[in-house]
Amino acid sequence: MNIWLRRTLIAAVVLAAGAAGVWSALSRQPKLDAAATTIGANRLEVLQLADASGTEMPFSAWRGKLLVVNFWATWCPPCREEMPGFSRIAGRLRDRGVQFVGISIDSADNVRQYLQEEAIDYPLLIGGSDAIQISAELGNSAQGMPFTVIFAPDGSVVERKLGTYKEEELEAILLARLR
Repeated sequence: MNIWLRRTLIAAVVLAAGAAGVWSALSRQPKLDAAATTIGANRLEVLQLADASGTEMPFSAWRGKLLVVNFWATWCPPCREEMPGFSRIAGRLRDRGVQFVGISIDSADNVRQYLQEEAIDYPLLIGGSDAIQISAELGNSAQGMPFTVIFAPDGSVVERKLGTYKEEELEAILLARLR
């Protein structure tokens, strides 16, 4: 076999294996473990995190609302990509009882810098490394980001997704829950 054909064949095999690995990682959604989700939801109810300015915000303040909690990081391109759409939805649905909250695994400094670049119309809280554990307790066994959980007004988990939401997709889910 000539060397050019051999190299092309090796490159094709490596490329196919890499593509299969990426597809597998992206298509893997964490299984919704009811017990873990209940534990995570209960913990969230008593959780209090600070925003980038240091103001403590208790999650119990949002009880009774359709709550969208998004775990993200400033260094995560898919997270940054979906947040402006989340902000637009938050503005449109706020008066209908929908509340968005972002929980960052970053430092307050990184989040403050991000907020100078992007106007986000909902609270961004600093979870630090604890945010990874909290997201795992809510069913994110892969511990990937972005990870979004939607809570019904009674505090139960009604939807969760590892990966990005398109603006129209998420808004349709929320509007269906408001009916």
